[in-house]
This record gives sequence, C-alpha cells and structure tokens, in this order.
Amino acid sequence: MFNSCFSSPAGLNTRLAGGFEEPYYRPASTDGVSWHQVEFTRDYPASALHEAAHWCVAGAARRQLPDYGYWYAPDGRNSEQQAEFERVEVKPQALEWVFARACGLKFRVSADNLGAGLGPSETFRRDIWQQVQRYCCEGVNPRAGQFARALASAFARPDPLQPQHYRLEELG
Repeated sequence: MFNSCFSSPAGLNTRLAGGFEEPYYRPASTDGVSWHQVEFTRDYPASALHEAAHWCVAGAARRQLPDYGYWYAPDGRNSEQQAEFERVEVKPQALEWVFARACGLKFRVSADNLGAGLGPSETFRRDIWQQVQRYCCEGVNPRAGQFARALASAFARPDPLQPQHYRLEELG
C-alpha cells in the first residue's frame, strides 16, 4: 500500500522495502538510487508500519537526510537516553498505532531497549495515547492520512482516525 501511495514521482518518489537487518531511511541519490527508500526489518509488519510512520512524521528537509538525521542510540540506553528516545518516539508510535488499527493488527508500544531492561514507561504509554487522540481530533498530515485511508480500504477496516477506537488500557 505504501508503494501504491508514494512510489510515483508525483507521490514523493518513495518506496518501502523489507528484508533488512536494521531499519533505515535512504534519500534518493544515496548509493546511486534514484528514489527514496524506507527500509524495514526483515518482513515484520510492525517494523514496516513503524518506519512508514517515521517517514510520515519527517518533514521535507529531514526526508533529504540519511535516516532523517535523527539521533539514535542502540539497545542498552541508560535512563536519560531512554527518556530522550521516548520523547522523540511519541508521534511515530502514535501513527504506527493508527496504521496498525487500519490493518487490523495489534499495536505494541516499543521501548526498543530490551538490553537495559527498561520497558516503556507509563508516561510514554499515556503520551502515545494522548497523541493518537490529538491525531483523531485535529487530523494528521496529508501523507499519514492518505496512507491510513489506503490501509483501511485495503483491509476493509473502519476509519482508523476515530478516537473511540483507542484506549489507554490497550497499551498495558
């Protein structure tokens, strides 16, 4: 669905591709490629939706930078690094939840820090839920809306941008 929405030059010339060991974003002309590529881990649907969410959150300038120019510390972050990770992951994880709902998949909050034994904080869970509520009430950007609607249509699901579809308790 992502490629149907966004792979044409008029659709932002961006493709989603799986089978990679680590997720990554490659802007066009990186490694001689003429299109932008969003790479997700192996063939995991959650990874694909999460990386699509990052692409939808990234503005035009960030979409010109490898991996959007984002800060990332690998598994094993300390509590301060984890707090920063959670701060920057609220919007993409909220969109991932919307996309998962559009596909009929279960969403799981990712702390992405199993080695340190730090799961997602209650604050992080609440912030994701609140962001989803804002997306439902205030709307999402055009790319996110287009992708969410395309997914819901393809999977014969109801409009995923309805606030009653999301409960904080689901993120336990």
